[in-house]
Amino acid sequence: MPSEFELIRRHFGKPVQHAALGVGDDCALLALRPGMQLAVSTDMLVEGRHFLPTVAPQRLGHKALAVNLSDLAACGAKPLAFTLALALPRADEDFVAPFAQGLLALAAEHDIELIGGDTTRGPLNICITVLGEVPTGQALLRSGAQVGDDLWVSGVLGDARLALEVFRGTVSLSESAFEATRSAMEMPQPRVTLGLALRGVASSAIDLSDGLVGDLGHVLQRSGVGATIKLAALPRSAWLRDVAPAVQRECLLAGGDDYELLFTAPPSRHAAVQAAAQQARTPVHCVGRIDTGSALRVLDEAGAELPQTWRAFDHFSA
Repeated sequence: MPSEFELIRRHFGKPVQHAALGVGDDCALLALRPGMQLAVSTDMLVEGRHFLPTVAPQRLGHKALAVNLSDLAACGAKPLAFTLALALPRADEDFVAPFAQGLLALAAEHDIELIGGDTTRGPLNICITVLGEVPTGQALLRSGAQVGDDLWVSGVLGDARLALEVFRGTVSLSESAFEATRSAMEMPQPRVTLGLALRGVASSAIDLSDGLVGDLGHVLQRSGVGATIKLAALPRSAWLRDVAPAVQRECLLAGGDDYELLFTAPPSRHAAVQAAAQQARTPVHCVGRIDTGSALRVLDEAGAELPQTWRAFDHFSA
């Protein structure tokens, strides 16, 4: 069995090309360009809470970094580098090798590098801190939504939750549909390019990690506004359309793990939003508007207001 330091050297000890100093010293060193602010985000993934023990290690490595990159995307920040803190039950190279492969493949896609971290023995736990840069004063924030703004989402919603329901045995899908939804759950694609394109266009943004209603609630609270969502406008896959309406609503509104961007923009910026989406090669959909007050209303397909029965994912709820 390899030692802790041999495991790090073999799978994570890649020489850095962008950072001033990477893995191997007590601290890494980064040099920011003039006029840039540092954007920092940390996410922890715990086995049994954030991922199933059946997930392939390569996919887990991808997702661990992807959920952090999604936060940078929501801020309109360009990724620079990341650190990894990894707790493992044992020094299992059969797990670490494909995990590192998935992690570093996504890092290469975004031209970023691992610059440090820590490993220890314990229950499987992955904690990544990602670092990015954004021009001073140009970060997308949750607090910028204005009354009258359009409400947009990227991609499609609900597939990750639908896959979870299949695992739970509450929904049945064809093999091809299940594989598609499982991929959405286990290998989300962070919308970094879209986030960069929305700088100067969107008035606020957040990534959808805990469900549409809950995450939109954070924007409304920080911005001091309300909103109306049109259920019929929410983008969904063909397989989600085939399940019961109640399941659809739960997946779309409270599913979590979508890692799409939710953002607002003035109606006058509609063409600019579409141009940003085209530049990022990412579909976007206008799904509602920002209102006065503080209430969040969800309208069904007939335009009737639905009772509020959805809430955000809470790590400390039962």
